[in-house]
Amino acid sequence: MSRPPPMFLTLLSILILGTYFFHLWRAEAALAIPWTPSPDARLFSQRPLPAPIEASFLSSSTTTASKKTESQPLSNYALPLKTQGRNIVDQNGKRFKLSSVNWYGASDELFIPGGLDIQHRKAIAKTIKRLGFNSVRMPYSDEMVVKNPTILPHLLAKNPDLMEKRALDVFVACVEALTEEGIAVIVNDHITTATWCCGADPCDASWSNDWLPGVVCKVRQTEEDWIRNWETVMGRLAGNELVIGADLRNEVRGVWGTMPWDRWASAAEKAGNRLLKMKKDWLIIVGGTESGNDLRGARTRPVRLEVEDRVVYSAHVYSWSGWGSLEGRYSKRTYPSFVASMRSNWGYLVEGDVAPVWIGEFGAPSEPGRGDANYWENLMRYLKSIDADFGYWAINPRKPKDDEKETYCLVEDDWVTPVLDYRMKDMTELMRIGHE
Repeated sequence: MSRPPPMFLTLLSILILGTYFFHLWRAEAALAIPWTPSPDARLFSQRPLPAPIEASFLSSSTTTASKKTESQPLSNYALPLKTQGRNIVDQNGKRFKLSSVNWYGASDELFIPGGLDIQHRKAIAKTIKRLGFNSVRMPYSDEMVVKNPTILPHLLAKNPDLMEKRALDVFVACVEALTEEGIAVIVNDHITTATWCCGADPCDASWSNDWLPGVVCKVRQTEEDWIRNWETVMGRLAGNELVIGADLRNEVRGVWGTMPWDRWASAAEKAGNRLLKMKKDWLIIVGGTESGNDLRGARTRPVRLEVEDRVVYSAHVYSWSGWGSLEGRYSKRTYPSFVASMRSNWGYLVEGDVAPVWIGEFGAPSEPGRGDANYWENLMRYLKSIDADFGYWAINPRKPKDDEKETYCLVEDDWVTPVLDYRMKDMTELMRIGHE
């Protein structure tokens, strides 16, 4: 029996590979095809935004009977908060559901939360409350804490009372603007070097980088440095009862996408215990490994702190999450495949009533392709089914670097006008579960 000539085998291999890559290209191109919003989403965009649910906020503003012009906080919950099974609850066992949004910027090159050149911080806080979010995740960089530079005047154009203030002073002032509106705040150590997160730079992949050669990292940091930075930030906020927690580190991922859960859990316990010595009431938020999505290790090796009922886990879920798996990225998944991944990674903690999980980051563009829309629909369907705690990324209409447009934004460039589309529709529905 004669063998096919080498040229024929070569051509056949090229044909097979070409066909495979053509189908792969077509599948990827299909993900980018513009998605048409549903009639319900279009109708939502044409109506006024529903009023926020006052009962969902830790405190509300009300006018006292004796002084009609003086505003006093009215507590909706018996603080401090704690954990109970899958929920965050007050001292009476009443659930406080985190319906959060991220307000970023202090972790980036300009060292301050975004928008302070466009609106006063109190106006931004009022916008966040008007959107219905009862809590805000506030990221910072370790470089911001170490350098604590004086902020350039043009970046504070609408906040003249903050002129000549340092970065940490501005950060604290923004936190106070939020809490004065009754909005809870969770502080987040986002990245070591002040820049957009999160790339392949090993210097910023975890909480410490002192094992790398000294000339490699712009900001060199030990584990002890990381904890001391936390103590510096939270020491400024310890008297504010609506600062409810510390999200210890954003998207821990090690080098080349690897990070042993036990190593991270041990570091989280060390940092969490140090913070709880400052104030025992704080919630200690521990994110998953592999860029925040993987909490499988908590099944057999949970994070345990010296103060009970303090641990909240956090997961991040984006359309590109799930890369490298057989089923592919979440933008491609069917709903059963998506749910199976969520349950394996972190959903077991919620569905099994083991511990709270806060989806601290997720998001999608205002004009999604079919892939982003598929991911969003699957995620919202699952989050609604388990009545999840969540934190959308992000409120910001612009990124600090080069003033680039933030396609995931929830407000227009004026930081006041809401973007009323499919995302706010679904999050408004998610906020209202359990309140109607």
